[in-house]
Amino acid sequence: MKRELLDVCVHCGFCLPTCPTYAVSGDEAESPRGRIYLMSLAERGETPIGGAFTEHIDSCLGCLACVPACPSGVQYNLLIEAARPRIEQEAPRSLGERLFRRSVFGLFPYPRRLRVAAVFGVLYQRIGIRPTRLLKRLPARVRALESLLPPVRVRDLFARTPRATLPSGSARRRVALLTGCAQRVFFAKVNAATIRVLAAEGYEVVAPRGQGCCGALSLHSGRDEEARRFARRTIDAFGDGYDAIVVNVAGCGSTMKEYGELLSDDPAYRERAAAFAAKVRDVTEVLAELPPVAPRHPVEARVAYHDACHLANAQRITAQPRQVLAAIPGVELVDVPEAQICCGSAGVYNLLQPETAEELGKRKAANLASVKPDVIATANAGCLLQIGRFTSDGTPIVHPVELIDASIRGAATPKDG
Repeated sequence: MKRELLDVCVHCGFCLPTCPTYAVSGDEAESPRGRIYLMSLAERGETPIGGAFTEHIDSCLGCLACVPACPSGVQYNLLIEAARPRIEQEAPRSLGERLFRRSVFGLFPYPRRLRVAAVFGVLYQRIGIRPTRLLKRLPARVRALESLLPPVRVRDLFARTPRATLPSGSARRRVALLTGCAQRVFFAKVNAATIRVLAAEGYEVVAPRGQGCCGALSLHSGRDEEARRFARRTIDAFGDGYDAIVVNVAGCGSTMKEYGELLSDDPAYRERAAAFAAKVRDVTEVLAELPPVAPRHPVEARVAYHDACHLANAQRITAQPRQVLAAIPGVELVDVPEAQICCGSAGVYNLLQPETAEELGKRKAANLASVKPDVIATANAGCLLQIGRFTSDGTPIVHPVELIDASIRGAATPKDG
């Protein structure tokens, strides 16, 4: 935590209305300026790395909604990314806390392990009986994990992404696709839709073998060395020769665009990381860059678009998703109340801080329902899971690229069944 970054904050309070944890608690220590005050105390050695400091830093979603709201230009992203590694290294945690965190980070960044766990989840769902009374007695974290199981089929869990896909017509560009961790396991259909849309728009799409976790979950949780290890592996797996590296998960794209800073002290990877990061694009960025060539069929639907935090706040991408959705004939885009408030997913936040995540999830679902959409669209795997967990009226929740894919193919949309 650098003093010059901390001193930029003038404690004006413009961040307060955008902060999800402050909105839920009303506690000053649960706001960005409150956390910056705690960081300042810790930097001066006036508060220990533990206790209240750890509690309030842990409770931050890292949504970064405060960054674009700040008139002073406080780089809260750098501050929270500096505070969390100190907690990981210095703060005392209970045995149960350490074991749970070890389990989470030993599972979710590893697609093969996650796929095995997901098979048991599918079998559990097929039983069709939820032990409600037992679930109520289980810890909140276990209840959250159970409720986040998406409705997937076993065969979908083992779907393989093609190594290379040629464009439908003449090639406009050659791109590489990040297949992701949870995305690959739980949302293989989103990857498939991404490839079909890009191919229809004239892109040759390569899904490099050997890729794994990009390091987003680790980086956003203060596990910096682990994140660097994943980043190096990703860079090695992708290699060179692409016009862009396409990502369809907001949190992953945010982290991969930071590879240059993450590996700036690594002489073997410094230049490669910077070059790699410069090519990373969200799929909606790529689709908005060139005029569409694939015809769109009408999709008559009222669509509520939810801004994933790491797309809107970290990458500052808000116009492009709306642009490509609005280009679909028949789509009516509607604004959502409290659009800047996080849904409570935030990587694995909904597992580590389940009570706050649940309150935020319910709040987001209610705001989305208030505009009476036919379809909800959001560009992040975690948001898809979190919003789906609290949407009880059956409204389909999709990635924007799935709507574009349905329009290009003239296929049934989620709204139509």
